Amino acid sequence: MIQLIKNKYPAIGQTFRGSYNPAAAFRPAGFPRTAFDTFETFTPANGFDPISDFTPRVPFNPVFDEPFNTGRPPIVGGPPVSIPTPVISGPTFPIGVNPFNPSQFPDPYGGFPQFNPNEIFNPADTVNYRGPRGAFVPGGNFPNIPNRYLQQAVTGIGTFSRFNMAEDVLQQQTEIVTGGVWSSGDASLTTFFSSSAQTTSQRRYYVEVYDGIPSAEGSAAQFSLAYGHAFGSGSDSQGQLNDSPSRAIYSQYRNLLLTPGTSRFTTYGSGSTNSIYAISFNRNRLKERLDPGNFEIPLALISGSRPVNATGSVAISSSNVVFTLIDDSSINTGSFTATGGRVYNIVSGSITSGVHNPSTPIYYGVSYPDYGAVILDGNVLDQKLNFQTGQATSIEANNHFALFRSISGSGTLTNPTTTDPFGFLARNSEKITSTHFFVRIKNGQFNYTNNPTFITGSNGDVLTSFLTDPVTYITTIGLYNDQQELLAIAKVSQPILKSFSRESLIRVKLDF
Repeated sequence: MIQLIKNKYPAIGQTFRGSYNPAAAFRPAGFPRTAFDTFETFTPANGFDPISDFTPRVPFNPVFDEPFNTGRPPIVGGPPVSIPTPVISGPTFPIGVNPFNPSQFPDPYGGFPQFNPNEIFNPADTVNYRGPRGAFVPGGNFPNIPNRYLQQAVTGIGTFSRFNMAEDVLQQQTEIVTGGVWSSGDASLTTFFSSSAQTTSQRRYYVEVYDGIPSAEGSAAQFSLAYGHAFGSGSDSQGQLNDSPSRAIYSQYRNLLLTPGTSRFTTYGSGSTNSIYAISFNRNRLKERLDPGNFEIPLALISGSRPVNATGSVAISSSNVVFTLIDDSSINTGSFTATGGRVYNIVSGSITSGVHNPSTPIYYGVSYPDYGAVILDGNVLDQKLNFQTGQATSIEANNHFALFRSISGSGTLTNPTTTDPFGFLARNSEKITSTHFFVRIKNGQFNYTNNPTFITGSNGDVLTSFLTDPVTYITTIGLYNDQQELLAIAKVSQPILKSFSRESLIRVKLDF
């Protein structure tokens, strides 16, 4: 951002140079004494017309504000003035940039060029100091100010810099970003709590699992567990025909994940199965999907004396045996369904060691990472982990609480491989599309600022040290459209020093 120094305009009657007084002296010989019109503009091409063409509110320099035309009468009130021919040099100002020209820049004729801070220049033209209100007139050149100051004045200013779309902008870059599923941001969850706030009716269908005591501040639901049976076994319909909770759960997941017309879930563990346990990650934890190959479910062996209703005291085995389950995405490309998306098998293994016995895996179910759902075969859990799934009709077995106890109980046991508690490991993933903007800040750019520390005095003069060797700090980058409307803001991690001896390259990444 450039700092524009506004001129201090004299009042009527104030002398501009020497004995010339705008209220009395600037009028052709024999012309009546008439006060100047303070709201008209001086036009150099018309000469010095004191009635209609001169505005005394603006500083006037008789050297640069157009020499006297030959044949015009001399000015009354002072001696004739000899006007030297200006020495012309200097580059073109950038498009859309206002000139930064403090009054400290001396002109070669002893005056102080007064620039119009509201003038915009066309780079097709050069400019010179001639014209009304101290403005530049396109088509001429800049007066011969010492080159060192001129270069700094011309190149060190500017508010906007246009991107070269071919060199500075890299569009439509995609990458897969993964992160911990749990609300803490971690990939491992070792504490598991159910909520007493769930009603009895809700608990018949599912149990919601929290990472801490549900009533504690910061605790949040992470995933839910449910049990489903194709014929409604393991739950009581309570007089409603074909409307038991387990039947509703099975039908819901079948409609959500299976191809239309498919009536049963099928696993390599037991083939077509009527009995399923479902793990569903809360949607706000998933981002786009569960990351295949990056989750591990710990299941502790259930004790041999499980109560019929699993909401009671289901205990884990004293043998402290824990099975860990992963998907087989590391050895299998998986399949795809129109409704459920990608499908992988759930097998015995760990993220660290991979699939156990890859040639003959032990299958436990299927995963649907695009939906954040894992379906475990109830028959296999009965065989391998002694779940003792209740499948009698018209009973409240609440089998999903057995799965909850198996997962939460594993968190109390130590993993001999890591010496840490067994944890439920999971990561989410999402595809990020990005556009990269390379902001190239050259040594002669953005070296001035509108920060008040750059100026001094009541006239707003720029400090001398900042004229010859300005120092700024880059903290923020704004991205604008062609109408100069702000679209995005990027903040740098720490201020970046900028001066005429320093250049910077900053990459701004905009994600969609």
